[in-house]
Amino acid sequence: MSEEKEEIKTEEVAAVATPEVAAAEAPVEEVVAEAPAEVEAAEAPAQEFDWDVYAEGGLATYSKEEYSEYETMYSATLPEESQAGVIDGTILNLTDREAIIEIGGKSEGVISLNEFRYNPDLAVGDTVEVLIDQQEDKTGQLVLSHRKARSIRSWDRVNSAHDNEEIVNGFVKCRTKGGMIVDVFGIEAFLPGSQIDVKPIRDYDVYVGKTMEFKVVKINHDFKNVVVSHKALIEADIELQKKEIIGKLEKGQVLEGTVKNITSYGVFIDLGGVDGLVHITDLSWSRINHPNEIVELDQKINVVILDFDEAKTRIQLGLKQLSAHPWDALDQELKIGDRVKGKVVVLADYGAFIEILPGVEGLIHVSEMSWSTHLRSAQDFMKVGVEVEAEILTLDRDDRKMSLGLKQLTTDPWADITEKYPAKSKHTGIVRNFTNFGVFVELEEGVDGLVHISDLSWTKKVKHPSEFTSISAELEIVVLELDTENRRLSLGHKQVEDNPWDTYETIFAEGSEHEGEINEVHDKGATVLFKTEGVEGFVPGRHSEKEDGSKLTKGETVKFRVLEFNKGSRKIILSHTILFKEALAAEKAAEKKSTAKGMKSVQSKVEKSTLGDIDALAELKDKLEKGE
Repeated sequence: MSEEKEEIKTEEVAAVATPEVAAAEAPVEEVVAEAPAEVEAAEAPAQEFDWDVYAEGGLATYSKEEYSEYETMYSATLPEESQAGVIDGTILNLTDREAIIEIGGKSEGVISLNEFRYNPDLAVGDTVEVLIDQQEDKTGQLVLSHRKARSIRSWDRVNSAHDNEEIVNGFVKCRTKGGMIVDVFGIEAFLPGSQIDVKPIRDYDVYVGKTMEFKVVKINHDFKNVVVSHKALIEADIELQKKEIIGKLEKGQVLEGTVKNITSYGVFIDLGGVDGLVHITDLSWSRINHPNEIVELDQKINVVILDFDEAKTRIQLGLKQLSAHPWDALDQELKIGDRVKGKVVVLADYGAFIEILPGVEGLIHVSEMSWSTHLRSAQDFMKVGVEVEAEILTLDRDDRKMSLGLKQLTTDPWADITEKYPAKSKHTGIVRNFTNFGVFVELEEGVDGLVHISDLSWTKKVKHPSEFTSISAELEIVVLELDTENRRLSLGHKQVEDNPWDTYETIFAEGSEHEGEINEVHDKGATVLFKTEGVEGFVPGRHSEKEDGSKLTKGETVKFRVLEFNKGSRKIILSHTILFKEALAAEKAAEKKSTAKGMKSVQSKVEKSTLGDIDALAELKDKLEKGE
């Protein structure tokens, strides 16, 4: 420090010529009330003033020990920077732009009012936390910050408010995606749009710049995120209001409400502190696509209470119930068999709903749209919005149900079926469907018949109808049998031509031999195709062996012998093996015959030579016995 600061000097008090100056500069040691100030100063005894303590220039000088003591006493009155920087201060004065803060030191600090925007009720005498940025700036001013102080203490306050469910004040700074940004204790907290109010908010901007009360509902310590809610503060009051209002409700009671929210499934009505739902089906007797066709937001309407649940505070409301049911206006003379006109309002796979009057609908089932028996969709016959005429099939006024028919407006094709399609008559139909056992052929709209898989071909064995024909293809048929009672037709395709097996019976007689091509080989044998006749035969596995011991393969053309011909079951059993085996057997038989003939000749010669030898030996024996 400079020498001027090391020694504290005071002004020299000297005798002056004028009484006024003497009175102003004289040290005050004793004050005599009766004497004027100038006389007191002039008559002060000179011996009481110590001239030795003043140096040249009229300033008193302290020793280093005294100066150090005074400096310590002064510093003790100032706050310490080591105290985390945050202390409490008192507002001494407020100007248009600043707040003067007293923190217990020898000087005051100044903080811009911008740091107190969250607290519009700030007043002189309020205690606020401040942060000492600097003891002195260049101008000797104490530098303070309220914003930084709040930031340091904010997390403790936020956590305390969350744990204790305290109500806090927050300043809505701006709008963001999905909600608002709120300044709470200097922390930017998120206010979701759904937590602003109990009713949906359509304009968030009206809340920007406002100070509101909030409740801290969620804190994420890892990411330093805070979520607040204004809705939570009023929900408790609303719950009490709900219970009170629901306690006075009665079914059938008519109340006035305001349209609060519109969804795809219904409308929420504010009944003055409690909400009720009008389901889309209870908005109008007529069928509607969306509730906004009937009501608008903020519209005041009368509704009737259909049901309510006191425990869950749910109220079910109705709007259409305030008007008469359209079925009551339906002509009382209408009966089953009458024809009515209406507009298609809904299409489904199983049928179509026809609106006869607003709120009065009848169902035309898909089976009543056409005399055809094969399955089709209602979209194949009509479209939404189209006017149609139909016949009433059933009518239940109590249950308010009506079924209609479309096909009844045309003649039933089965009425004269025996005249149009007598047995053994030939026709051409359209293939409509396949099954594993046959083909459904449509002769006309509403008249279908079945061609069994066994009646598709005289010669070819069909495993599945798709191998023989295709959907929508034309097919010639013969009516085999009619069942008018059950509306069934038995048809045949192969019967269009004469049975070729009558001819095959003479060609493929048992024992006859023919040349054919192996068409297919499987475990039990092989299928043989005779191209000239266009018929197939079967070779069992044991009859498909060739002369070299190998088996017949697909594509080979060889000769076969017919072992069996069955006209009824249309079977031709063949054998290739028997051909070379019979030849081999014949060859062996011939060889055997030749061998037997040679043996007989040799045996004859042997017999002759043996007899001659016996005579010679007998003669020799006699000679030996005689001793010759």
